[in-house]
Amino acid sequence: MAGRFGPAHTSVIALTHDRMDVMPEAPPASALDPITLEIYWNRLISAADEAATGLLRTAFSTIVRESNDFATVLMDRDGNSVSENTGGLASFSCILPKTTKDFLKRYPAETWKPGDVVVTNDPWLATGHLPDFTVTTGIFHRGKLVGFSGSISHSPDVGGSLWSADCREIFEEGIRIPPSRLLREGKWNEQLLDILLGNVRVPRQVLGDLQAQVVAAEVGARRVAEFLEDTGLPDLQELSGALSERADRALRRAIAAVPDGSWSSVITADGFDDKHTRIACTVTVKGETMHIDYAGTSPQIDRGINCVMNYTHAYSVYPVKCALDPFTPRNEGSYQAVTVSAPERSILNPVYPAPVSARQLTGHLLAGAIYQALAQVIPDKVIADCGGAPTMRALFSGTKADGDSFSQVLFASGGMGACPHKDGMSATAFPTNVGAGSIEAYESVAPIIVRKKRLRVDSGGAGTFRGGLGQEIELELDSEQAARLSLLSDRHKNPAGGILGGLHGAPSVIEFGDGTKPHPKSRTSIDPKQSVLLLYAGGGGYGDPKKRAPESVKEDLRHGYISAEAAKTIYGVE
Repeated sequence: MAGRFGPAHTSVIALTHDRMDVMPEAPPASALDPITLEIYWNRLISAADEAATGLLRTAFSTIVRESNDFATVLMDRDGNSVSENTGGLASFSCILPKTTKDFLKRYPAETWKPGDVVVTNDPWLATGHLPDFTVTTGIFHRGKLVGFSGSISHSPDVGGSLWSADCREIFEEGIRIPPSRLLREGKWNEQLLDILLGNVRVPRQVLGDLQAQVVAAEVGARRVAEFLEDTGLPDLQELSGALSERADRALRRAIAAVPDGSWSSVITADGFDDKHTRIACTVTVKGETMHIDYAGTSPQIDRGINCVMNYTHAYSVYPVKCALDPFTPRNEGSYQAVTVSAPERSILNPVYPAPVSARQLTGHLLAGAIYQALAQVIPDKVIADCGGAPTMRALFSGTKADGDSFSQVLFASGGMGACPHKDGMSATAFPTNVGAGSIEAYESVAPIIVRKKRLRVDSGGAGTFRGGLGQEIELELDSEQAARLSLLSDRHKNPAGGILGGLHGAPSVIEFGDGTKPHPKSRTSIDPKQSVLLLYAGGGGYGDPKKRAPESVKEDLRHGYISAEAAKTIYGVE
């Protein structure tokens, strides 16, 4: 590191809270009253939020700083989630404890020391594709390991073929780091960093984001140690169990309110070329438990849209939580009442070395499949398909005028599906909650000009409640050199469906300034001064469009959300 990126880096994570002064006596967490439990839980959520702020404020890439593609989680010493930051990606928060438990298999608890940090981006152990780095450190209190503080963040580059959907094996998709010590007792693993940074296009950004993850881990560890000192609790174990039980009980009560039975749905996705992919979903409720089974789903393919089981599980249980128990904070207990299965070697449970880089193009569709099944029994709890599921991404990579490399992802979203009681949100992602960020920040780090960014008229699916609008974005490569463009998209042939009579939203469209259309899941090149137009899909509608309130139709006309022709022909309003 010294010489290439300045002085060798030391870590503040070696700071520990092992004071030996007398701490107050605390009752067992299991004996704590509900008010005290709520106070403790909120404080630990605040600690996770502070860790997230540390990551956000010190990261180098706009992926973190502007688009929120990260999460922070605090865990007990067994790797069970205790709290997570309020604005993080729920899929990351669900997966990080699983990855930490895998870390513990390789590095048993007794081998951890203050200042140790472990990292991986293995898709099958972590979040399903190589760009996401999982970073975890131990939390020490009075000289003992009492828990873990960790984060997952999308890196701006991992080498290989760019973030893309068209690779045939994982080896093409970038560098894979097995669980490894990033720091040992506060000292960076220089050899590991040399290997990683020697294989990426934007090493300063990659390093800066990793350092930010270490900062976040240290902040979380410090705040938990202070919490234990203040409360007199010896560790997090009993409190973790009590909070987990509370979250588990809340979801089980919500599931128990759903009648017993099984309901099925099928969603067809664009797949790759002429090979459409099929997601078959059966939801079974029995008492206070739910099982989600994907038998009948398409087999894994030799393109990067396969979705590993960790990601399949996360994007199955999270939509259930949103529908049935949206207000209880999430922790380890939040998903224990829901089990998930998918056939091995299917597109939802592929085996190594399947390509998986664009796994979100499959995984984001699971919420829609589950909601279509549940609409048959609890239609008042679910929403229509989302145009932003899956997300459409465009990655530009090349060389700036000063000779530096750039690799920049455009984060934007289509419209959400309509709800049972209101229109879908426009240009808003679900089930992911990655943001779009500032256009000015985006333009400042890459030779790209955003010529146009506006809502897309008539893109929301018609219904009693209208689907959220997609958006229209036009970009131009402001460079004297060509650049590489990687597209990761869906919804071109299979737009977001409506529910209970609602109509589907508008499909996705991608085209260059000359009217030609690139492959929607491919790597191509873009010439200097060439423009590309991205039309993001709209969300599906909810309910019969003819039952939409005429005043709502007229208001949509006033705002320019729909055309006069749509108002007349679809809604019957002139």
